[in-house]
Amino acid sequence: MSDARPDDPRQANRTLLLKLGVVVIVMFGFGFLLVPFYDQICKLTGLRDIDNPDRLENSQIDRARTVRLEFDANLRKLPWTFRPLAAVVSVHPGEMAQVVYEVENRTERPMTGQAIPSYGPQSAAEYFKKLDCFCFAKQSFGPHERRQMPVVFVVDPKLPRDIRPRA
Repeated sequence: MSDARPDDPRQANRTLLLKLGVVVIVMFGFGFLLVPFYDQICKLTGLRDIDNPDRLENSQIDRARTVRLEFDANLRKLPWTFRPLAAVVSVHPGEMAQVVYEVENRTERPMTGQAIPSYGPQSAAEYFKKLDCFCFAKQSFGPHERRQMPVVFVVDPKLPRDIRPRA
């Protein structure tokens, strides 16, 4: 028979503690580096490029066409009121237009947030050119502060005629 002695429990506990400590440090490092890593990926791929205004190309207004745009506002458990003053706007491609959003912080404390635009159908996103938008920067609101903020935009005249809103 073998005369093997079981491992010392204290040594086993130290080894386990060391391994768990390394895991915690790696997890913290990953969490800490995730934001800059995500920012670099977005910069390389052009994803989530919301911080910069689009450039307005010199184009003629296509008065033969009218595009109907619907504006929406969604909040994820943020205690704010956020809505477009005009939910539907009709514009001619190439025509500069503006929609105003009303935002209110309904809390007793200052808060900061940033709007992230999304488009539907997704194929239309490249034709919606924001020239000025509150979504380009974080917005800080005092307690119960209410503000109206504009989005100035142009629908590119190159918008294909077959792009239709989702049913």
